[in-house]
Amino acid sequence: MYLKNTEVREKKNDYLKEKYYYVHHKSGLDVYVFPKKMSVTYALFGTRYGSIDNIFRLKGDKEFTEVPDGIAHYLEHKMFENEDGVDTFQRYAKYGASANAYTSFQKTAYLFSCTDNFKENLEILLDFVTHPYYTEQTVAKEQGIIGQEIRMGEDNPGNALAFGLLKDMYAQHSVRKEIAGTVESISHITAELLYRCYNVFYNLNNMSLCVCGDVDCEDVLSVCDRVLKIGPELEIETLRETEKPEVAKKRSVKKMKVSRPIFDIGVKNIDISPDPRERMRISAEIGILTNMLFGGSSDFYNQLYKEGLLSSGFGIWNEYNRDYSFITLDGETDDPEVIYDRFAEYVEKVKKEGIDAAEFARYKRVAVSDFVKSFDSTSEIANNMQEFIFDGGDILDYADILGTVTADESFELLKKLFREEYYAMSSVLPLDA
Repeated sequence: MYLKNTEVREKKNDYLKEKYYYVHHKSGLDVYVFPKKMSVTYALFGTRYGSIDNIFRLKGDKEFTEVPDGIAHYLEHKMFENEDGVDTFQRYAKYGASANAYTSFQKTAYLFSCTDNFKENLEILLDFVTHPYYTEQTVAKEQGIIGQEIRMGEDNPGNALAFGLLKDMYAQHSVRKEIAGTVESISHITAELLYRCYNVFYNLNNMSLCVCGDVDCEDVLSVCDRVLKIGPELEIETLRETEKPEVAKKRSVKKMKVSRPIFDIGVKNIDISPDPRERMRISAEIGILTNMLFGGSSDFYNQLYKEGLLSSGFGIWNEYNRDYSFITLDGETDDPEVIYDRFAEYVEKVKKEGIDAAEFARYKRVAVSDFVKSFDSTSEIANNMQEFIFDGGDILDYADILGTVTADESFELLKKLFREEYYAMSSVLPLDA
């Protein structure tokens, strides 16, 4: 039995009636198994390595290594190639799995979902991610493929809008840079650099495996025991650029092929708690606040819609993690500056008048309900679980924290976050505007 000499920790949440099992595998990998009696099983194998991790060193190194923008995303693409020439997706197809991968600002993740042959598919996942294969020829070949992807992103108004705003907000922080890099930056990527990044960030002590579905620990650990080798315990230091509290630039405007102007208003925040549990609490407060103030049921949105200033609801994006924090509101309007002015006026009004405790309680109940519903999906569970893990938090603790946030604390946070010097706006206008 694979579990006989392995310490398995069980974590429960009585309110959610959910639990998961955690094992620190002998290889160094953190393994999380979330049992759910559902037809689809989902596995996510991720590393704490994203597009912002471009300057790093290991403990004992005197100098930092700086690598080209976009290399984490590039490495993700290259991981699917194997030395024997067999495509990884073909291996999955043999066992009926649907597979994918993605790179974000903070992590790279490889995943699959399946209804059968779980152990065979898990073996494929763990095997190909732990066996890199790059040559200068294959790396050069990929530059054209990723270069085309980058150019498509440059032609996408939504992408231009979002990264235009991040560049407005941040003067130095690498969150302002495109995840895929630029055509110029990826031209400097070599097989040697890919192996350097892989060996630093893809060591198993820097990774986690999250499995959710109708599986048990023994099945997962049996595959881990068979496939994984013991990894080195490396201490990684990543360099983060210093940012001033105020935004770098108040406005940016581009002209592209859009039928109506689109805008993205940002609120920058560099005051981030070092305590993971406090970050979960503040993240919960921000989520409730932004939905209450700007969501589809808010008075602010409905008034703008009634006046014909907005054609649809705000797209709301909240981030509050160990590396960066911001709030963004995007939408479509004939006059972005009018929306910005109304936004700033409305926030000042709320700061003077306060927020209604009963209304806050209603929105908190909605947040709790939405979070509970997320446990109906194995993919949502695994992805949310890993996001919490990589920020030092816990998915089951979050439910308890969410239920205890108060209107008074959240109002104090609102007054702290929403200040004119932290605001910026990016706009994309029609070509003939």
